[in-house]
Amino acid sequence: MVLRHYNRVFFYVGKTIVHHNPSNNTPKHIKLKPVTTNNLHTNHLPSPQQQQGRSFFSFILLIIIIVGMLILAMYLIKQDRVITTKFEGKRWNIPAKVYSQPLELYQGAPLTTKNLDTWLNLLNYQSSSNYDRTGTYNKSSGQYIIHTRGFRYSANDVDPEQVIKLKIENSKITSIQSTQPNATGIVRIEPATIGGIYPDNNEDRIVLPIAEIPQPLIDALIATEDRSFYQHKGVSLKGIARAIYNNLQGGSMQGGSTITQQLVKNFFLNSDRTFKRKANEAVMAILLELHYDKNEILQTYLNEINLGQNGNRSINGFGLASQFYFNKPLKELRIDQQAMLVGLAKGTSYYNPRRNPERALTRRNTVLANMLTTGKIDQATYEEAIAQPLDVVAKPSTGKSLFPDFMDVVKRELQANYHPEDLKNEGLKVFTTMDPIAQLAADAAVDRQLGSLRKRSSKTKSLQAALVSANPASGELVAVVGSGSEFTGFNRAVDAKRQVGSLLKPFIYMMAIESGKYNLASQVNDNPVTLNLPDGSNWSPKNYDGRDHGYVPLMTALAKSYNQAAVNTGLEYGVTPFIAQMQRLGINEKIPTYPSLFLGSIELTPMDMLGMYQVMAAGGFRTPLISIRSVVDNRGHILQRSGLDTKRSIAPDVNYVTNYALQEVVRSGTASSLKSLGSKLNLAGKTGTTNDYRDAWFAGYSGNYVSVVWVGRDDNKPIGLSGGSGALPIWKDYMNRLHLTPVELVQPDSVEWLWLENGTGKLSHESCEGARYLPVLSKYLPEEASDCALAIYQQEQERQRLQWFRNQHRALLDQSRQLDNEAQVDGLAADEDASATVDTDSTNQPLEDEGNNAETWYNKALEWF
Repeated sequence: MVLRHYNRVFFYVGKTIVHHNPSNNTPKHIKLKPVTTNNLHTNHLPSPQQQQGRSFFSFILLIIIIVGMLILAMYLIKQDRVITTKFEGKRWNIPAKVYSQPLELYQGAPLTTKNLDTWLNLLNYQSSSNYDRTGTYNKSSGQYIIHTRGFRYSANDVDPEQVIKLKIENSKITSIQSTQPNATGIVRIEPATIGGIYPDNNEDRIVLPIAEIPQPLIDALIATEDRSFYQHKGVSLKGIARAIYNNLQGGSMQGGSTITQQLVKNFFLNSDRTFKRKANEAVMAILLELHYDKNEILQTYLNEINLGQNGNRSINGFGLASQFYFNKPLKELRIDQQAMLVGLAKGTSYYNPRRNPERALTRRNTVLANMLTTGKIDQATYEEAIAQPLDVVAKPSTGKSLFPDFMDVVKRELQANYHPEDLKNEGLKVFTTMDPIAQLAADAAVDRQLGSLRKRSSKTKSLQAALVSANPASGELVAVVGSGSEFTGFNRAVDAKRQVGSLLKPFIYMMAIESGKYNLASQVNDNPVTLNLPDGSNWSPKNYDGRDHGYVPLMTALAKSYNQAAVNTGLEYGVTPFIAQMQRLGINEKIPTYPSLFLGSIELTPMDMLGMYQVMAAGGFRTPLISIRSVVDNRGHILQRSGLDTKRSIAPDVNYVTNYALQEVVRSGTASSLKSLGSKLNLAGKTGTTNDYRDAWFAGYSGNYVSVVWVGRDDNKPIGLSGGSGALPIWKDYMNRLHLTPVELVQPDSVEWLWLENGTGKLSHESCEGARYLPVLSKYLPEEASDCALAIYQQEQERQRLQWFRNQHRALLDQSRQLDNEAQVDGLAADEDASATVDTDSTNQPLEDEGNNAETWYNKALEWF
């Protein structure tokens, strides 16, 4: 048996151990002694209990190591899953963006230089002599050269960036050219953004692909935040060491976190300054770099980073930040402006250019210096850039909607068709019917005229107004005003139900015309009327002027808005048929069956009244009012496209005749002040005033706009204004700011124009006093004529009869002369060889006799007849 201990060897032989020392190679015999407890050293040989304890400790240590490795593996798997799930799924809750309609340009299109300037200003296009960048234009003597930005409406409808040249003369485009081919002849300037529907986390962003990020901005970001971005694998040890060194030295040129780590912190974690968070950040940064390439990580960072705060909404990503600080797309920024945005990454509040412009300027110049140091810009570019001012706009165009009332109508229409979460999170594009030119005109008209009305008296001090306007043919809303200076959620255009007063009178007379009993010149009864109501009370409506006018022409009763005439006429047909007619015109409200309905005692909204008048403006066709043209998802697929849902509500001939009566309101009635807008526009409309002058209305239309205005107080107290003095000035101001086309309804074949006696509706003649040339339903032509007309007709018939006889006389004479001439020719031919002794007088005598005989015969025939 051999025992080895370090460099010594023991040979065990019997009871003796032979010790061999390798150093001197001499054996030494050691005699063994019996082992006792006195000479046994326990630290040399472990006891069984010690061996068992050590084995147990080793086992536990092994278990701990295995468990730790399992936990680490599970942690890495979990973090990896977190990263891939979010990166490969939906990375952001993207708000829906809401746009106006685009501006369509084509030869012959009506457009003023003022309106084009307004549109370009709304889109923040910049005047430039060389128009070499998108979003710039040059204007000279009515000629424009515009470098458009282009716009993606859907996957299959994309306007490219292009330069267009157009000429405007006499409020019309006389010529237009473009650098891009166009089969339609129509060039569009992109729509204006009118608002958004934001996710619950109140994050707002414009997601841009890396290809649309300007390269100087990327260079500035990397030079400032992470110079080794394209070299490291998520964590930079050199960057961490530099950060520690700079902190110890009191400097702060760069942070220790890489762009990848910053993305992880913003995208997955929070801003807690703990070792645990930093460790998670480092691990997840490495995992992120293992899965995705640098450009994808950079693109996500550029769209994720927070760069400001707009009220309760955060401004995320450089795309939205460009709009928020400069009202421009990112690609249109100067290099110094891009550098300012990069500088905000270090601290959006501390370097806020609106609150702390000096800090923002210093930080911007630091970013530019980093670009110079890394060779991304040269000295000349650097010096030019640092000399630029910040040029941050005072009020951003993003965020708070410029047109909150129209936006409210859009949201209501969307909520009827889409789930709220889809509107907030799926990045939808909503293209509306709003015309910015019309909307700005409506805002300006209401603001100006309402301000003037409020100064009139204590009653008008708290005055409010609503205005709604649409395209008559399509039912597309173009403008909505329904709130005060701050939108509170109460939109008077759709929420304020007020008595509509005289706005219903045209529809009473429409029933009368449709019945055939009345035409526009028929007399209606404007004498007092008293009705016994079911509750035992009496109702006696009075005219606003306090006078009774007796029997008056129907068209006069409407033009002058006589109450008694409207009630008397309406009672002939009954309340129930009148309610049925209102329902045909789109009123879905429950309508009370009271006679006061004829004077507009029902409470309806301005939008309700717009729908009713839209039918008349469109020739009797009812098209539901809409605020949305189309909805497109974030992949460019069209989810919704509006189509015309047109139904016939009024017979075309009845509508045509009623329209003429409404035009009389403007020609000679309560809206005669509108004639100043243009005598050839043939405008039609109706004023409305309610009891005690609590509400003032005007509803009317041109060929291309139908509009309704309401004026009143929210507390429903009297305002002392009629429709003509309260609502009409706003309507007139609004329409005067627009390009109007005349009302030219197509005349149906079932309508004829006749001279009628005004006040009886009988046939008349143009030379008779009070005669009017008016449209009449062909199936209900008058069967009686006025005394003046009868006398003239009799004289005319006698004249025509005498003229007929004269014509017959002339015809017989002509026939007789023709026969005589033929006979003379025949006689000459027969006697050409006869003697020439017959003189001329003897030859002509028979002709004279023949003519006299013919004339005598005609006279006798005439006497006989």
